[in-house]
Amino acid sequence: MTSNSKYDRDMHRNAANYVPLSPLSFLRRTADVFPTRTAVVDGDTRRTWADTYRRCRQLASALSQRGIGTGDTVAVMAPNTAVLLEAHFGVPMCGAVLNALNTRLDADAIAFILEHGEAEVLICDHEYAPIVKTAVTKLSHPILIVDADDGLATDVEHIGELDYEQLLEEGGADYEWSLPGDEWDAISLNYTSGTTGNPKGVVYHHRGAYLGAIGNVVTWHMPQQPVYLWTLPMFHCNGWCFPWAVTAIAGTHICLRKVEPEAIFDAIEANGVTHLCGAPIVMNMMAEYARAKDIRLSKPVHMMTAGSAPPSAVLRRMEEIGFDVTHTYGLTEVYGPTSICDWHEEWNHLAADERAAMKARQGVRYEVQEEFTVVNPETLEPVPHDGETMGELVFRGNAVMKGYLKNPDTSAECFEGGYFRTGDLGVVHADKYVEIRDRSKDIIISGGENISSIEVEDALYQHPSVSEAAVVARPDAKWGESPCAFVTLRADTTASEEEIIEHCQSRLARFKCPRTIVFTELPKTSTGKIQKFLLREQACNL
Repeated sequence: MTSNSKYDRDMHRNAANYVPLSPLSFLRRTADVFPTRTAVVDGDTRRTWADTYRRCRQLASALSQRGIGTGDTVAVMAPNTAVLLEAHFGVPMCGAVLNALNTRLDADAIAFILEHGEAEVLICDHEYAPIVKTAVTKLSHPILIVDADDGLATDVEHIGELDYEQLLEEGGADYEWSLPGDEWDAISLNYTSGTTGNPKGVVYHHRGAYLGAIGNVVTWHMPQQPVYLWTLPMFHCNGWCFPWAVTAIAGTHICLRKVEPEAIFDAIEANGVTHLCGAPIVMNMMAEYARAKDIRLSKPVHMMTAGSAPPSAVLRRMEEIGFDVTHTYGLTEVYGPTSICDWHEEWNHLAADERAAMKARQGVRYEVQEEFTVVNPETLEPVPHDGETMGELVFRGNAVMKGYLKNPDTSAECFEGGYFRTGDLGVVHADKYVEIRDRSKDIIISGGENISSIEVEDALYQHPSVSEAAVVARPDAKWGESPCAFVTLRADTTASEEEIIEHCQSRLARFKCPRTIVFTELPKTSTGKIQKFLLREQACNL
């Protein structure tokens, strides 16, 4: 609609006053301002920002010369390496869309994603050659495979037409790339890990990626030139937009092929790491390792966690080691984290357990997100800020996906009512901070009372012998459902079912306490989330 306002007459968007927002702009600026600063450390390889910018332009140029452009999909199957970092810039520089593949999936799942996303190029790290070799036999369309070899592995199987360095040599370092014609153009394609059925393809746009990256910097109070350790998979929500965020502030990317506690602590010490991210399961792994080795950090390290609600006991253990943990919340559909437990200085004076409980809340929206609240799922009216009334967590704003690829019905359903509907249930406290209570499918209804599995899990984690815990509903002839807990004990510790139940009864109302304890290893998805649907099936057969 054309406005007749005096502020619009005779004034138009033009090249001088309007440029589409894109995280690609970050790389150009950083390479201009800090060309000799270390951009990436990948094993024995160290590259400056000038080198990295040159290689990204070469990648974009080489892809363009091979006919890859706007709307085409380029997939990458790689761990957290410089290759995948470069792809976050080089692929969209030629107008294409980056599809960073989940390296933990099997050949059938990889084949589905490559087929559904219509990938025309696949850059494959040598570690995943066997899986990719099987997956591409299932495709109905031809695909160019490019081998990526870090030179550290032996007996490497080459399945590509050429290797990554040869591809770069085809491109020009002076390639004149351009920003997208529209900032709402697609920049990446990410598939949900889903526990049932085929994964959904989540489409990100340049504007959202730009804002998601800026949101991380601003909301997490990141300083210029941080040293960022890649423990979070770069394939997961494009590394929560941190490939772009760390680049924007001229940080150093420390690559890590394997997320193992010893490698993490060694990398922190060797590189002077200041920041890293990881799911609560990674925090728990690190805390257990540090406890066994009696590790304390020589200086504080900032860690962002999201992916599932972190138990307050784990947050407390990480604080004791020397990590300053920031709790965020989000989903693939909102570019990873986009709400944060924004810390208040006065909370520093609380007791350790109280601080951990406050930090476990999902908090408030990022500065770049328009709205994050809890609503009645039927009426979409906001719930009272009483910390008790449960509703559905919803988002609205620019850091929300375009939609699901080739899935208009599901896209329309999740955007119903003008919000992105998360399917998570929670409450809003008097200070307007949101606290998640459960996934809608994970809530336990016992004798007409709603029981939050997260609340019960938090109590379980406070037992000194409990390493991991998950709580699901078990059919109950009297109450309809009752809580059933699956627990993994720490090495060299013991605990009985009666002891665990008594521990919960000392912290929870009796109706919330598990009636059954199963000691076992917990099944997890390819992204490290506990597979509760498998535990529910098991609970039904107890």
